[in-house]
Amino acid sequence: MQSARSGYATRLAVVGAVAAALALTACGPENSDAAAPAATTGTTPAAAPTAPAAATGAPAATGSPAGSAKPTGSASAPAGKRQVVEAKTAGGLARTVGPDAVSDVAVDPGEMRDTMHLVVSNFDRPGQTSGRRILLVAVDNVPEDPAKRREHLWRGLIDHALQHGSTGTPTTAEPYPAGPLGGSLECLKLPEAATTDVICGWSDSSTAGVALFPKTTPADAAALFAKMRADIEK
Repeated sequence: MQSARSGYATRLAVVGAVAAALALTACGPENSDAAAPAATTGTTPAAAPTAPAAATGAPAATGSPAGSAKPTGSASAPAGKRQVVEAKTAGGLARTVGPDAVSDVAVDPGEMRDTMHLVVSNFDRPGQTSGRRILLVAVDNVPEDPAKRREHLWRGLIDHALQHGSTGTPTTAEPYPAGPLGGSLECLKLPEAATTDVICGWSDSSTAGVALFPKTTPADAAALFAKMRADIEK
């Protein structure tokens, strides 16, 4: 009988010890509401592109206005290939400065890589102080066929032109003399009721560029564009 009581007491002691251990475990910090906060599931928003939608967040172009969103590479063009530069004058025309200068990427340049440069500038005709300027967009060291990049730039510039004063349906691009730098130079028209806006584009082995020429003819725009290109592509 004494042995039975002793065994029963022993069982009670074991049960009590287990219960106490469970109580302590339940009160531990890992089960407390004050434990480490829940992990954040959101992601940090991506930085705004310095270019239109497709620009890739490369640093601002040299000589661009403060706060500009121009993506450009900092490296030199690969050996044997030309690069584009932001010229103060092009084809005898002065690059627009001050409040009338283009301050962001007006046309989506397509994919931009660290080894590429992007130039976005507008230019004044002699004596011009107001009105629409000549707008130029050019890139170098493109990863695909430069002719395809020119087509991409063309489409973007046509959209931009139709939203900023141009009217009409774009005509088929026609070839014109490319000048001493070679490659291909073509122009198309955006015919208006009384005047014509012209978009020209060049492409060669490593660069592509386009420009909008308000109120002119394709032949005059092509000749001027070839001269401008000589100052922009080095």
